[in-house]
Amino acid sequence: MPFDLAPALAERRAQHRYRQRLTQEAAVGRQARLGDGTLLNFCSNDYLGLASAPPVIEALQAAASEYGVGSGASHLVCGHSRHHQALEDALAAAIGQPRALLFSTGYMANLGVISALMGAHDAVLEDRLNHASLIDAGLASGARFRRYRHNDPASLTAQLEKSGAARRRLVVTDGIFSMDGDAAPLAALCDAAEAHDAWVMVDDAHGFGVLGPGGAGTPAAQGVAGRIPVYMGTLGKALGTFGAFVAGSDELIETLIQFARPYIYTTALPPAVAAATGVSLALMQQDSWRRDKLAARIDQFRHGAAALGYTLMDSATAIQPLVVGSDAAALALSERLRQHGCLISAIRPPTVPEGTARLRITLSAAHEHEDVERLLAALADARDLIPEASP
Repeated sequence: MPFDLAPALAERRAQHRYRQRLTQEAAVGRQARLGDGTLLNFCSNDYLGLASAPPVIEALQAAASEYGVGSGASHLVCGHSRHHQALEDALAAAIGQPRALLFSTGYMANLGVISALMGAHDAVLEDRLNHASLIDAGLASGARFRRYRHNDPASLTAQLEKSGAARRRLVVTDGIFSMDGDAAPLAALCDAAEAHDAWVMVDDAHGFGVLGPGGAGTPAAQGVAGRIPVYMGTLGKALGTFGAFVAGSDELIETLIQFARPYIYTTALPPAVAAATGVSLALMQQDSWRRDKLAARIDQFRHGAAALGYTLMDSATAIQPLVVGSDAAALALSERLRQHGCLISAIRPPTVPEGTARLRITLSAAHEHEDVERLLAALADARDLIPEASP
């Protein structure tokens, strides 16, 4: 039977890799309310605590009263409102680029950019640990697809040298890697790319809003913003709303409007979401205390985990992975922490490499000092589940 789907599902269950959804019963925040009670939420990407900020909610409600619930069409038909335009202008100004273009999701933004810029006579060079959407976009573009070792400019240089016959070369990297929490060495990557007439594209989903002056992102934090021709950021993480954007030159944005199929053939974000995001963006820039508080929670967690004997990855960001190893052990640790009132999902292959199943602990400006202390107490109780962390 060609469409017998049961064996693949059974195999995934046997591998401890079966994914299941959690049904939330309250707004995103420091707590998650599920069917079995309320838990401290340490797996959300709401890094600045803006998803439930009252001014953002009020802006969405007011714009929905004025513009309705949906946009009604794609941006190029009749779905582009003044709220969309105002947000694009504000996003471009926030990161110091001439223009920005809204997309409905980060996945679509990555697919749209790479497919619009690259083709059969080109070469796409990507970090081995890039987000799945970047990998999929590179493969779908039809360009020669190469992967370099994680955060290794020398490996990138070697791959660039092998792509000498390509018409165009695009180096693509996460700004902050979503499963490890470490930052790309953007200056060194730019050096390698520029020496081979290549462009650099940065997916800064986990850096925008959190790093750099005013939250301008990873390139700004590393002093290379002017060397990044293609910048992608998301709105559903630090800004707490929904959607994504690409920023760059006027020519880049016009090219995407004309040739990026995921932009052309998709209904625009609801205007109310764009209006709410504009308020969230302003709060991101003005409320430096949010980044300060997040930094304090990160420092508290890292020091506390180290004191318990845990070995953390080299991450100074809100993403603090605790690598366990086996898929079953990661699930067991996640369940133990849940019994202590902490919600942290187990991340398993193929999202991460084989043998590196982990808990992806994420911190937020919404967390209080006592929240992190409670997490650390739970981890102290769970040390027996991680052999490397045992006394």
